[in-house]
Amino acid sequence: MSDSNAAFSGRLDLGQHHSMEEAGQKLRRVRERLNLRVRDVEQASLKIADKYRNDDFAVLINRVSEIENRGLIPTIYKLYSLCAIYRLDFQEVLGWYGIHLESLPVDSLFAEVSQTHLTSFQPGSRGEVLLPLSLDPGLDLRRTTYVSRMIQRWGTLPLLFLEALDVKEHRYGFIGTEDWFMHPLLQPGTFIMVDETVRKIANSGWSNEFERPIYFFEHRQGYACGWCSLNDDKLILQPHPASSCTPQIYKYPSEIDLVGQVTGIATRFDQSRRSRTRS
Repeated sequence: MSDSNAAFSGRLDLGQHHSMEEAGQKLRRVRERLNLRVRDVEQASLKIADKYRNDDFAVLINRVSEIENRGLIPTIYKLYSLCAIYRLDFQEVLGWYGIHLESLPVDSLFAEVSQTHLTSFQPGSRGEVLLPLSLDPGLDLRRTTYVSRMIQRWGTLPLLFLEALDVKEHRYGFIGTEDWFMHPLLQPGTFIMVDETVRKIANSGWSNEFERPIYFFEHRQGYACGWCSLNDDKLILQPHPASSCTPQIYKYPSEIDLVGQVTGIATRFDQSRRSRTRS
């Protein structure tokens, strides 16, 4: 990439240009802290360019000045040279310019690829997502639970893709390890995401069991998750036919309350659990 194309995207709007100037000023402060002259930077970059036999790595004196003082965006080659000379982490400096590599997996979802495929994203040290770090010690994993009420502390952990979920704004449940009501569609031990904005129960509108909405309820004995039908004030909580469980009937809403609709799950395939005898 030549100096004539030194900026990735040409001229920027005023706000963007201001942020680019801030990035350039950070680079200047690092250079001054290392007691490097602009000519020192040029000479070092020429050696890097010679090593890779690519003149694009060279950062001439006038380019250093434009990057530091005029908000010029360096090419990827010149940015590499500056990071090497200034002993800076390349990914961090990309962040100064508004490029956050940890967002690659999330941003890839904007392209809807119809073919099943592998991804090459690697977990990075800065890919963080907000997750519950501390749960109520009284949590009984054998019973279906409203996990959001059991969360005591939130924190960040380095993960991929989950960054796309606004995790603190959703609610979560856990299908108890002894809850076979929706098996095999929802395995015992499944972690579910619940949309609390759904306040109406649908009695129709699906063509197969995968389209049929699954709801999460709270009642006097705890929580329940399953299909349901509502007729006046009679709510029938319906299990999956393969579960061998029986339907449950409640007066709605006096005996049971709708928490929301299940919109996502996280589960694991456990072959030994499938063959286990259920009580």
